[in-house]
Amino acid sequence: MFRRFAGLLLAAPLALASVNALAQERAYTEGAVIEVSSIKIKAGGFDAYMSWLAKTWKAANEEYKKAGLITDYGVYGTNARNPKDPDLYLVIVYKNWGALDGLQDKTDPIDKKVYGSMEAANQGFIDREKIREVLGVEYMQELKLK
Repeated sequence: MFRRFAGLLLAAPLALASVNALAQERAYTEGAVIEVSSIKIKAGGFDAYMSWLAKTWKAANEEYKKAGLITDYGVYGTNARNPKDPDLYLVIVYKNWGALDGLQDKTDPIDKKVYGSMEAANQGFIDREKIREVLGVEYMQELKLK
């Protein structure tokens, strides 16, 4: 029994050294996590949606930044290649994957301040569906090359 335990004690540092060596061999380090929402604007809705983004969406994201929940955000326009492609990408940048842990509990007080009650927030979501469609949300992580 002692031999087996002693063998495990001797093997542990070798295993740790192997993991450390593997980490040193990587040609990159992990960077920020980016949330990208693909948005299709319905006919005639572009200016109304941009106004909502400039007022309400921006206000919420500025509060998230002040609270340290996100590091940045942005709106990117694109030329849809076909009728099913997005017109806009809404981007939110988080420091890392850990920043998403318990995020809703952290954003709820800010959301209440910016959007009002849950009922008002839900009604706003319904109203925005008249001028835009969310095609999907994707998360990706920056891999910084060494």
